[in-house]
Amino acid sequence: MADTIKFTRNFSDHCTNKGYQFEFFCDRCGSGFRTRFKPSVTGTLGSVLDAASSLFGGIFGQAADLNERVRSAAWEKAHDSAFEEASKEVMPDFAQCPRCSAWVCRKACWNMKKGLCKTCAPDLGVEMAAAQASRSVEEVWAHAAMAEEDKKLDRAQWRKNVRATCPTCESPLATQVKFCPECGAKIDVQESCSGCGAVMPPGAKFCPECGQSAE
Repeated sequence: MADTIKFTRNFSDHCTNKGYQFEFFCDRCGSGFRTRFKPSVTGTLGSVLDAASSLFGGIFGQAADLNERVRSAAWEKAHDSAFEEASKEVMPDFAQCPRCSAWVCRKACWNMKKGLCKTCAPDLGVEMAAAQASRSVEEVWAHAAMAEEDKKLDRAQWRKNVRATCPTCESPLATQVKFCPECGAKIDVQESCSGCGAVMPPGAKFCPECGQSAE
């Protein structure tokens, strides 16, 4: 039994009656490897017979039929031989992944250390760089999408006591503000100790830090 020819899917046939040429593609990145053009002996013979048929008519009237037989038999055999030779020519540039069976180019899509294609075994350094870049882009978009008042809500702001209503008129507060938009009262009514400057809890009579009286 004759050996089967590999590369049955990821290639393009650029053969003509004048010669043979094939282009093989990487299943992962799509990069192409084109073989050198190989002239066809049967194609040259067919062209000669066509010319003889048109010039001499009756005597070479059977040349066209002979030409078709040459192309259908000898040309197909030569085509298979050329394809097998082309496959062997590009084989060193490809590797077949034992996990997914894809044919990939060794230059860009083969993980030499793992013996797998980079779809099944990506380069960790490349993936890490891509992940960091992706996270940076996400953070840029998230920051750009925030309203100005939302940008103020950092960790220090969250530690403060945020009020939902004005302490004076009890009007609802949609955002974190310093003064009530209804009555103008100051929202942040925290008092400081006159002795040490620490923030006094609401209603405290003595400073929890130094014991100074709030009165």
